Amino acid sequence: MAGALAITSQSEQKNNGRVTLYVVLSCMMAGMGGVIFGYDIGITGGVTSMEPFLNKFFHNIYLKMKSDDKVSNYCMFDSQLLTSFTSSLYVAGFVTSFFASYVTRVFGRKPSIVAGGAAFLAGTTLGAAAFNVYMLIVGRLLLGVGVGFANQAVPLYLSEMALPRFRGAINNGFQLSIGIGSLSANLINYGTEKIKGSYGWRISLAMAAVPASFLTLGALFLPETPNSLIQTSQDHQKAKLILQRIRGIEDVQEELDDLTKASSSTSKTSSQKSFKIILKRRYRPQLVMAIAIPFFQQVTGINVIAFYAPILFRTLGLGESASLLSSVMTGIVGTGSTFISMLIVDKLGRRTLFIVGGIQMLASQCIVGGIMAVHLKDHGGLSKGYAYIVLVMICIYVAGFGWSWGPLGWLVPSEIFPLEIRSAGQSITVAVSFLFTFAVAQTFLSMLCHFKSGIFFFFGGWVVVMTVFVYYFLPETKNVPLEQMEKVWQEHWFWKRIVGEMSDDNRGKGEV
Repeated sequence: MAGALAITSQSEQKNNGRVTLYVVLSCMMAGMGGVIFGYDIGITGGVTSMEPFLNKFFHNIYLKMKSDDKVSNYCMFDSQLLTSFTSSLYVAGFVTSFFASYVTRVFGRKPSIVAGGAAFLAGTTLGAAAFNVYMLIVGRLLLGVGVGFANQAVPLYLSEMALPRFRGAINNGFQLSIGIGSLSANLINYGTEKIKGSYGWRISLAMAAVPASFLTLGALFLPETPNSLIQTSQDHQKAKLILQRIRGIEDVQEELDDLTKASSSTSKTSSQKSFKIILKRRYRPQLVMAIAIPFFQQVTGINVIAFYAPILFRTLGLGESASLLSSVMTGIVGTGSTFISMLIVDKLGRRTLFIVGGIQMLASQCIVGGIMAVHLKDHGGLSKGYAYIVLVMICIYVAGFGWSWGPLGWLVPSEIFPLEIRSAGQSITVAVSFLFTFAVAQTFLSMLCHFKSGIFFFFGGWVVVMTVFVYYFLPETKNVPLEQMEKVWQEHWFWKRIVGEMSDDNRGKGEV
């Protein structure tokens, strides 16, 4: 901790700029990349609970719902075709993240954001016009390409544009954008479900074109980050002008020198080499975090809520409209808690929010699992009283995720990598996130059918593991400049045994 304080003190001397309107507007536009991701998550869960959509594309599930023969509450929506529709986006995102790493590193953050918006817009068009399930899934694959590019570039863009002392708040704006997108989708689903006829789901899917268009067109006018300018073109003068504009001060030479020094070791590093370099001993902590944090983020169980909230609430015995309204409520809670996280993350730090959020999620999951185990059988629903208690507990769970693993799962990986492996590290983070999002999405409905209420205890067990992991192995990174982040690992009780206390002169010598 003493080392972290020393780094923080040093950073305050070097980075005395202010948050400018230019930075705020740029980050708001880039944050639309989070909106399209959140919108897709929210809209998918809603349309898959709409009877006209199920009747057209997943007729067997529709027949189960309408059948006189009682099907278990927990197994009503168990369908590999339905989960393939949901999870196909994440397969495409997983593959795209590696190509997006190359584009982001060689051409800059801005082209990746533009590419993401354009691909998402194409996928939206195909999905809204779909007349069979194959057309629907191809549209989802294009959406995955868009999200893969956006999730690769936007967190890096936000971290590199922000002052160190405000980096947590600005980067958490990505998760806030995801929450806003999801909430908007839930509201739209609630409205389109009431449309007479069978085309309400088409409106829900088509409305994704609004944020995608904003992102695609708006990104054309975004400035490139100073870090990316130095890395891709070595244009120090342009980088200095951008730094002066985003910091709101004339004297940015010290920060520019830090960026130049950080970039000097990357100028001869190819994209392929950066993936080899990240395997070296001195980057072992960053590699572990790039894999562990997105993995843990997905096994919190948030996808139980994010993808399938309306389906889950229908499992509890709520009607179609009530299920969608309940999803709106959880969306409001999630967005509000992420906004709170933006205000406090740079004061309380990352570790505190991770640990408090973990305890909160664990308690609420255990209560929900207990109620369902005792009171929700294969047939019949919960009483209104217990259904409302479950809804409140799920809101508490979503709040815990909203100010901890939700935003911090994107923030911490985006700020811990030095420039030479930053794009490669972020691509690993995004790829692991998509891989395990796919795994959870593909298996959840089947797990719900077989585990029943035990699904909440399953995810609760993982919350215990990840909270302990953070307590022992994640150092605090608040207020530390990106260019000085390696020192945090050299001061940590465990990681210093691996990376050693290397000086700038002997870094990289004799490593394996």
